[in-house]
Amino acid sequence: MSALTKEIKDRALELGFSRVGIARAERLEADSARLSDWLENGYHGTMRWMAQNFEKRVDPGCVVPGARSVVAVAMNYHTPNPHSDDPETGKVSRYAWGDDYHGVLESRLKQLLAFVQGRDPHAAGKIYVDTGPVMEKLWAQRAGIGWEGKHTNVITEEYGSWVFLGEMILDIELDYDEPAVDRCGTCTLCIEACPTQAIVEPYVLDSNRCISYLTIEHRGPIAPELGEQFDRWVYGCDICQDVCPWNTKFSKPTDLQEFAPRGQNIAPRLTDLASLSKEEFTARYRKSAMKRAKREGITRNATVAMTSKPAND
Repeated sequence: MSALTKEIKDRALELGFSRVGIARAERLEADSARLSDWLENGYHGTMRWMAQNFEKRVDPGCVVPGARSVVAVAMNYHTPNPHSDDPETGKVSRYAWGDDYHGVLESRLKQLLAFVQGRDPHAAGKIYVDTGPVMEKLWAQRAGIGWEGKHTNVITEEYGSWVFLGEMILDIELDYDEPAVDRCGTCTLCIEACPTQAIVEPYVLDSNRCISYLTIEHRGPIAPELGEQFDRWVYGCDICQDVCPWNTKFSKPTDLQEFAPRGQNIAPRLTDLASLSKEEFTARYRKSAMKRAKREGITRNATVAMTSKPAND
């Protein structure tokens, strides 16, 4: 391993990342066809930006001219608190229990890029945390971080799928890691557990049926036949991750205070959410990923959740 490669990896771990790997920056030829098929099937729902900047998504050289390396990082966010069984409360995906992950990862990736440029002043690069035309799950797999499970989340051997992902695209040559190997085997628990049948086949997710998409990205009314399956989810959904054996056996609590659960996010009362004012929404979700759904989305979700069926009905 070259000295710079080792220094980058060591610095990434010092900054709080749980895993770091490096892949050769190149056009994702095979995966571009997969993305095209997914888009043509309309599985991206109303997320129109997924169909934009196609070449940038499949070719890091269109993002950073002369791109040579993609440094992929993962950060463990898992907190082991169970979701509440109280029928008067809503469920929030664990990733949104604490501070907004975008800021947490971005600040550290900026420091990592500054570190690289301190070692090589001629190096050019860009960082991304779920904010640009980068296929982060594929780069995580190519960099050896983990594999894309049948539920389409990246699974790591050390932390399960409870990880946030980020990337740093550089125009310098580094040493490259071996891609991660798919270890899902014959398991289909995630597919069987999805109450809305959003995982239409292994490794293919129809966002239009996904509770996470419907409660976060979707604007407007929710089809009653889907809403009745929400089982009190008001922001995101952890069902496919909760049943994954890699999560039940190998997850570890995060040691980052930023991801410590805010009490009001673990089991919020549905009636409180359904009547949130603009001022209450702003105060409650300051520096929280839940701002993404907007007040109208949260109040809609709470109203839908109050009429949803229990999970096993």
